[in-house]
Amino acid sequence: MTFKYKSICVYCSSSDAVLHEYVAAAEALGKGIGGRGLTLVFGGCNVGLMGAVARATKEAGGSVTGIIPDNMHNRGLLFDGCTDVKVTHDMASRKLAMEEAADAFIALPGGFGTLEEITQAITLKQLQYHTKPIVLVNTHGFYDKLLDFLEHTYELKFAKATYRELYHVAANAEQVFKYLDQYEPPQLESKWFEK
Repeated sequence: MTFKYKSICVYCSSSDAVLHEYVAAAEALGKGIGGRGLTLVFGGCNVGLMGAVARATKEAGGSVTGIIPDNMHNRGLLFDGCTDVKVTHDMASRKLAMEEAADAFIALPGGFGTLEEITQAITLKQLQYHTKPIVLVNTHGFYDKLLDFLEHTYELKFAKATYRELYHVAANAEQVFKYLDQYEPPQLESKWFEK
């Protein structure tokens, strides 16, 4: 059975200080989302890679769902091109709303928030709360050190090596959509090791 997806949650940086190569990767992903007539689900902000992916999605004809906590909304950070907006009372509520609205999860480069969000999506998939695809966009090797750390956890048996199947690593937007178009949920074993 072919995986069908209509909405893509993108986690990414809200920093405007990052190099242009990261902005270009966000724009390429947004163009791909919009060009396929899909809905972007994102953190709602108009800054950094968040703003770049949202603008590119909108310009390419896609819908944009912004889910933003009230303290960021009150600072005037909302992307004004959102097709739909949900304001949450805190970050935990925002994360839950994004998870519920998405058919797939993509992490562009980002900081603490991006890392927290994408690792929660991976953990929930590991615990079989969902079977949605998860992709790390490894622009210019951004996630190499995280991937090295994950390999370290497999080596020391803090996680099973089969859990590499929980996520996919893509170099660019083209590879993201190639993976999503052929995605099938993996058959995962229990997370617990037997002594």
